[in-house]
Amino acid sequence: MQIKPIKTEKDYEEALKLIEKLWDATPDTPRGDKLDVLTTLVEAYEEKAHQILPPDPVEAIKFRMEQLGLSKTDLAPYLGGKNRVSEILQKKRNLTVRMMKKLHKELEIPAESLLTS
Repeated sequence: MQIKPIKTEKDYEEALKLIEKLWDATPDTPRGDKLDVLTTLVEAYEEKAHQILPPDPVEAIKFRMEQLGLSKTDLAPYLGGKNRVSEILQKKRNLTVRMMKKLHKELEIPAESLLTS
């Protein structure tokens, strides 16, 4: 079994199959070392090729609304009124820094999600 850099999806799939075969390997053995190297290579490839980006700010707000059972009216204090809520959720108006701070502080929406555009 030859270990090589993971450059393509095919290489990635092959590495995952090898990891599955080596999964029960004992640490600090040749098989365990191969498993360790392969998992490191797979993690590095996943970080680069399968990067998970934060959601769109409006989608993050809608998701949090759903989690907390909030209506559009409930968002008015954070966004500056009912009309502003509609404009934000329809993407007709951008969030201001003040709005982002309130949403982050009061509704615990991750700042990273609110800052992306």
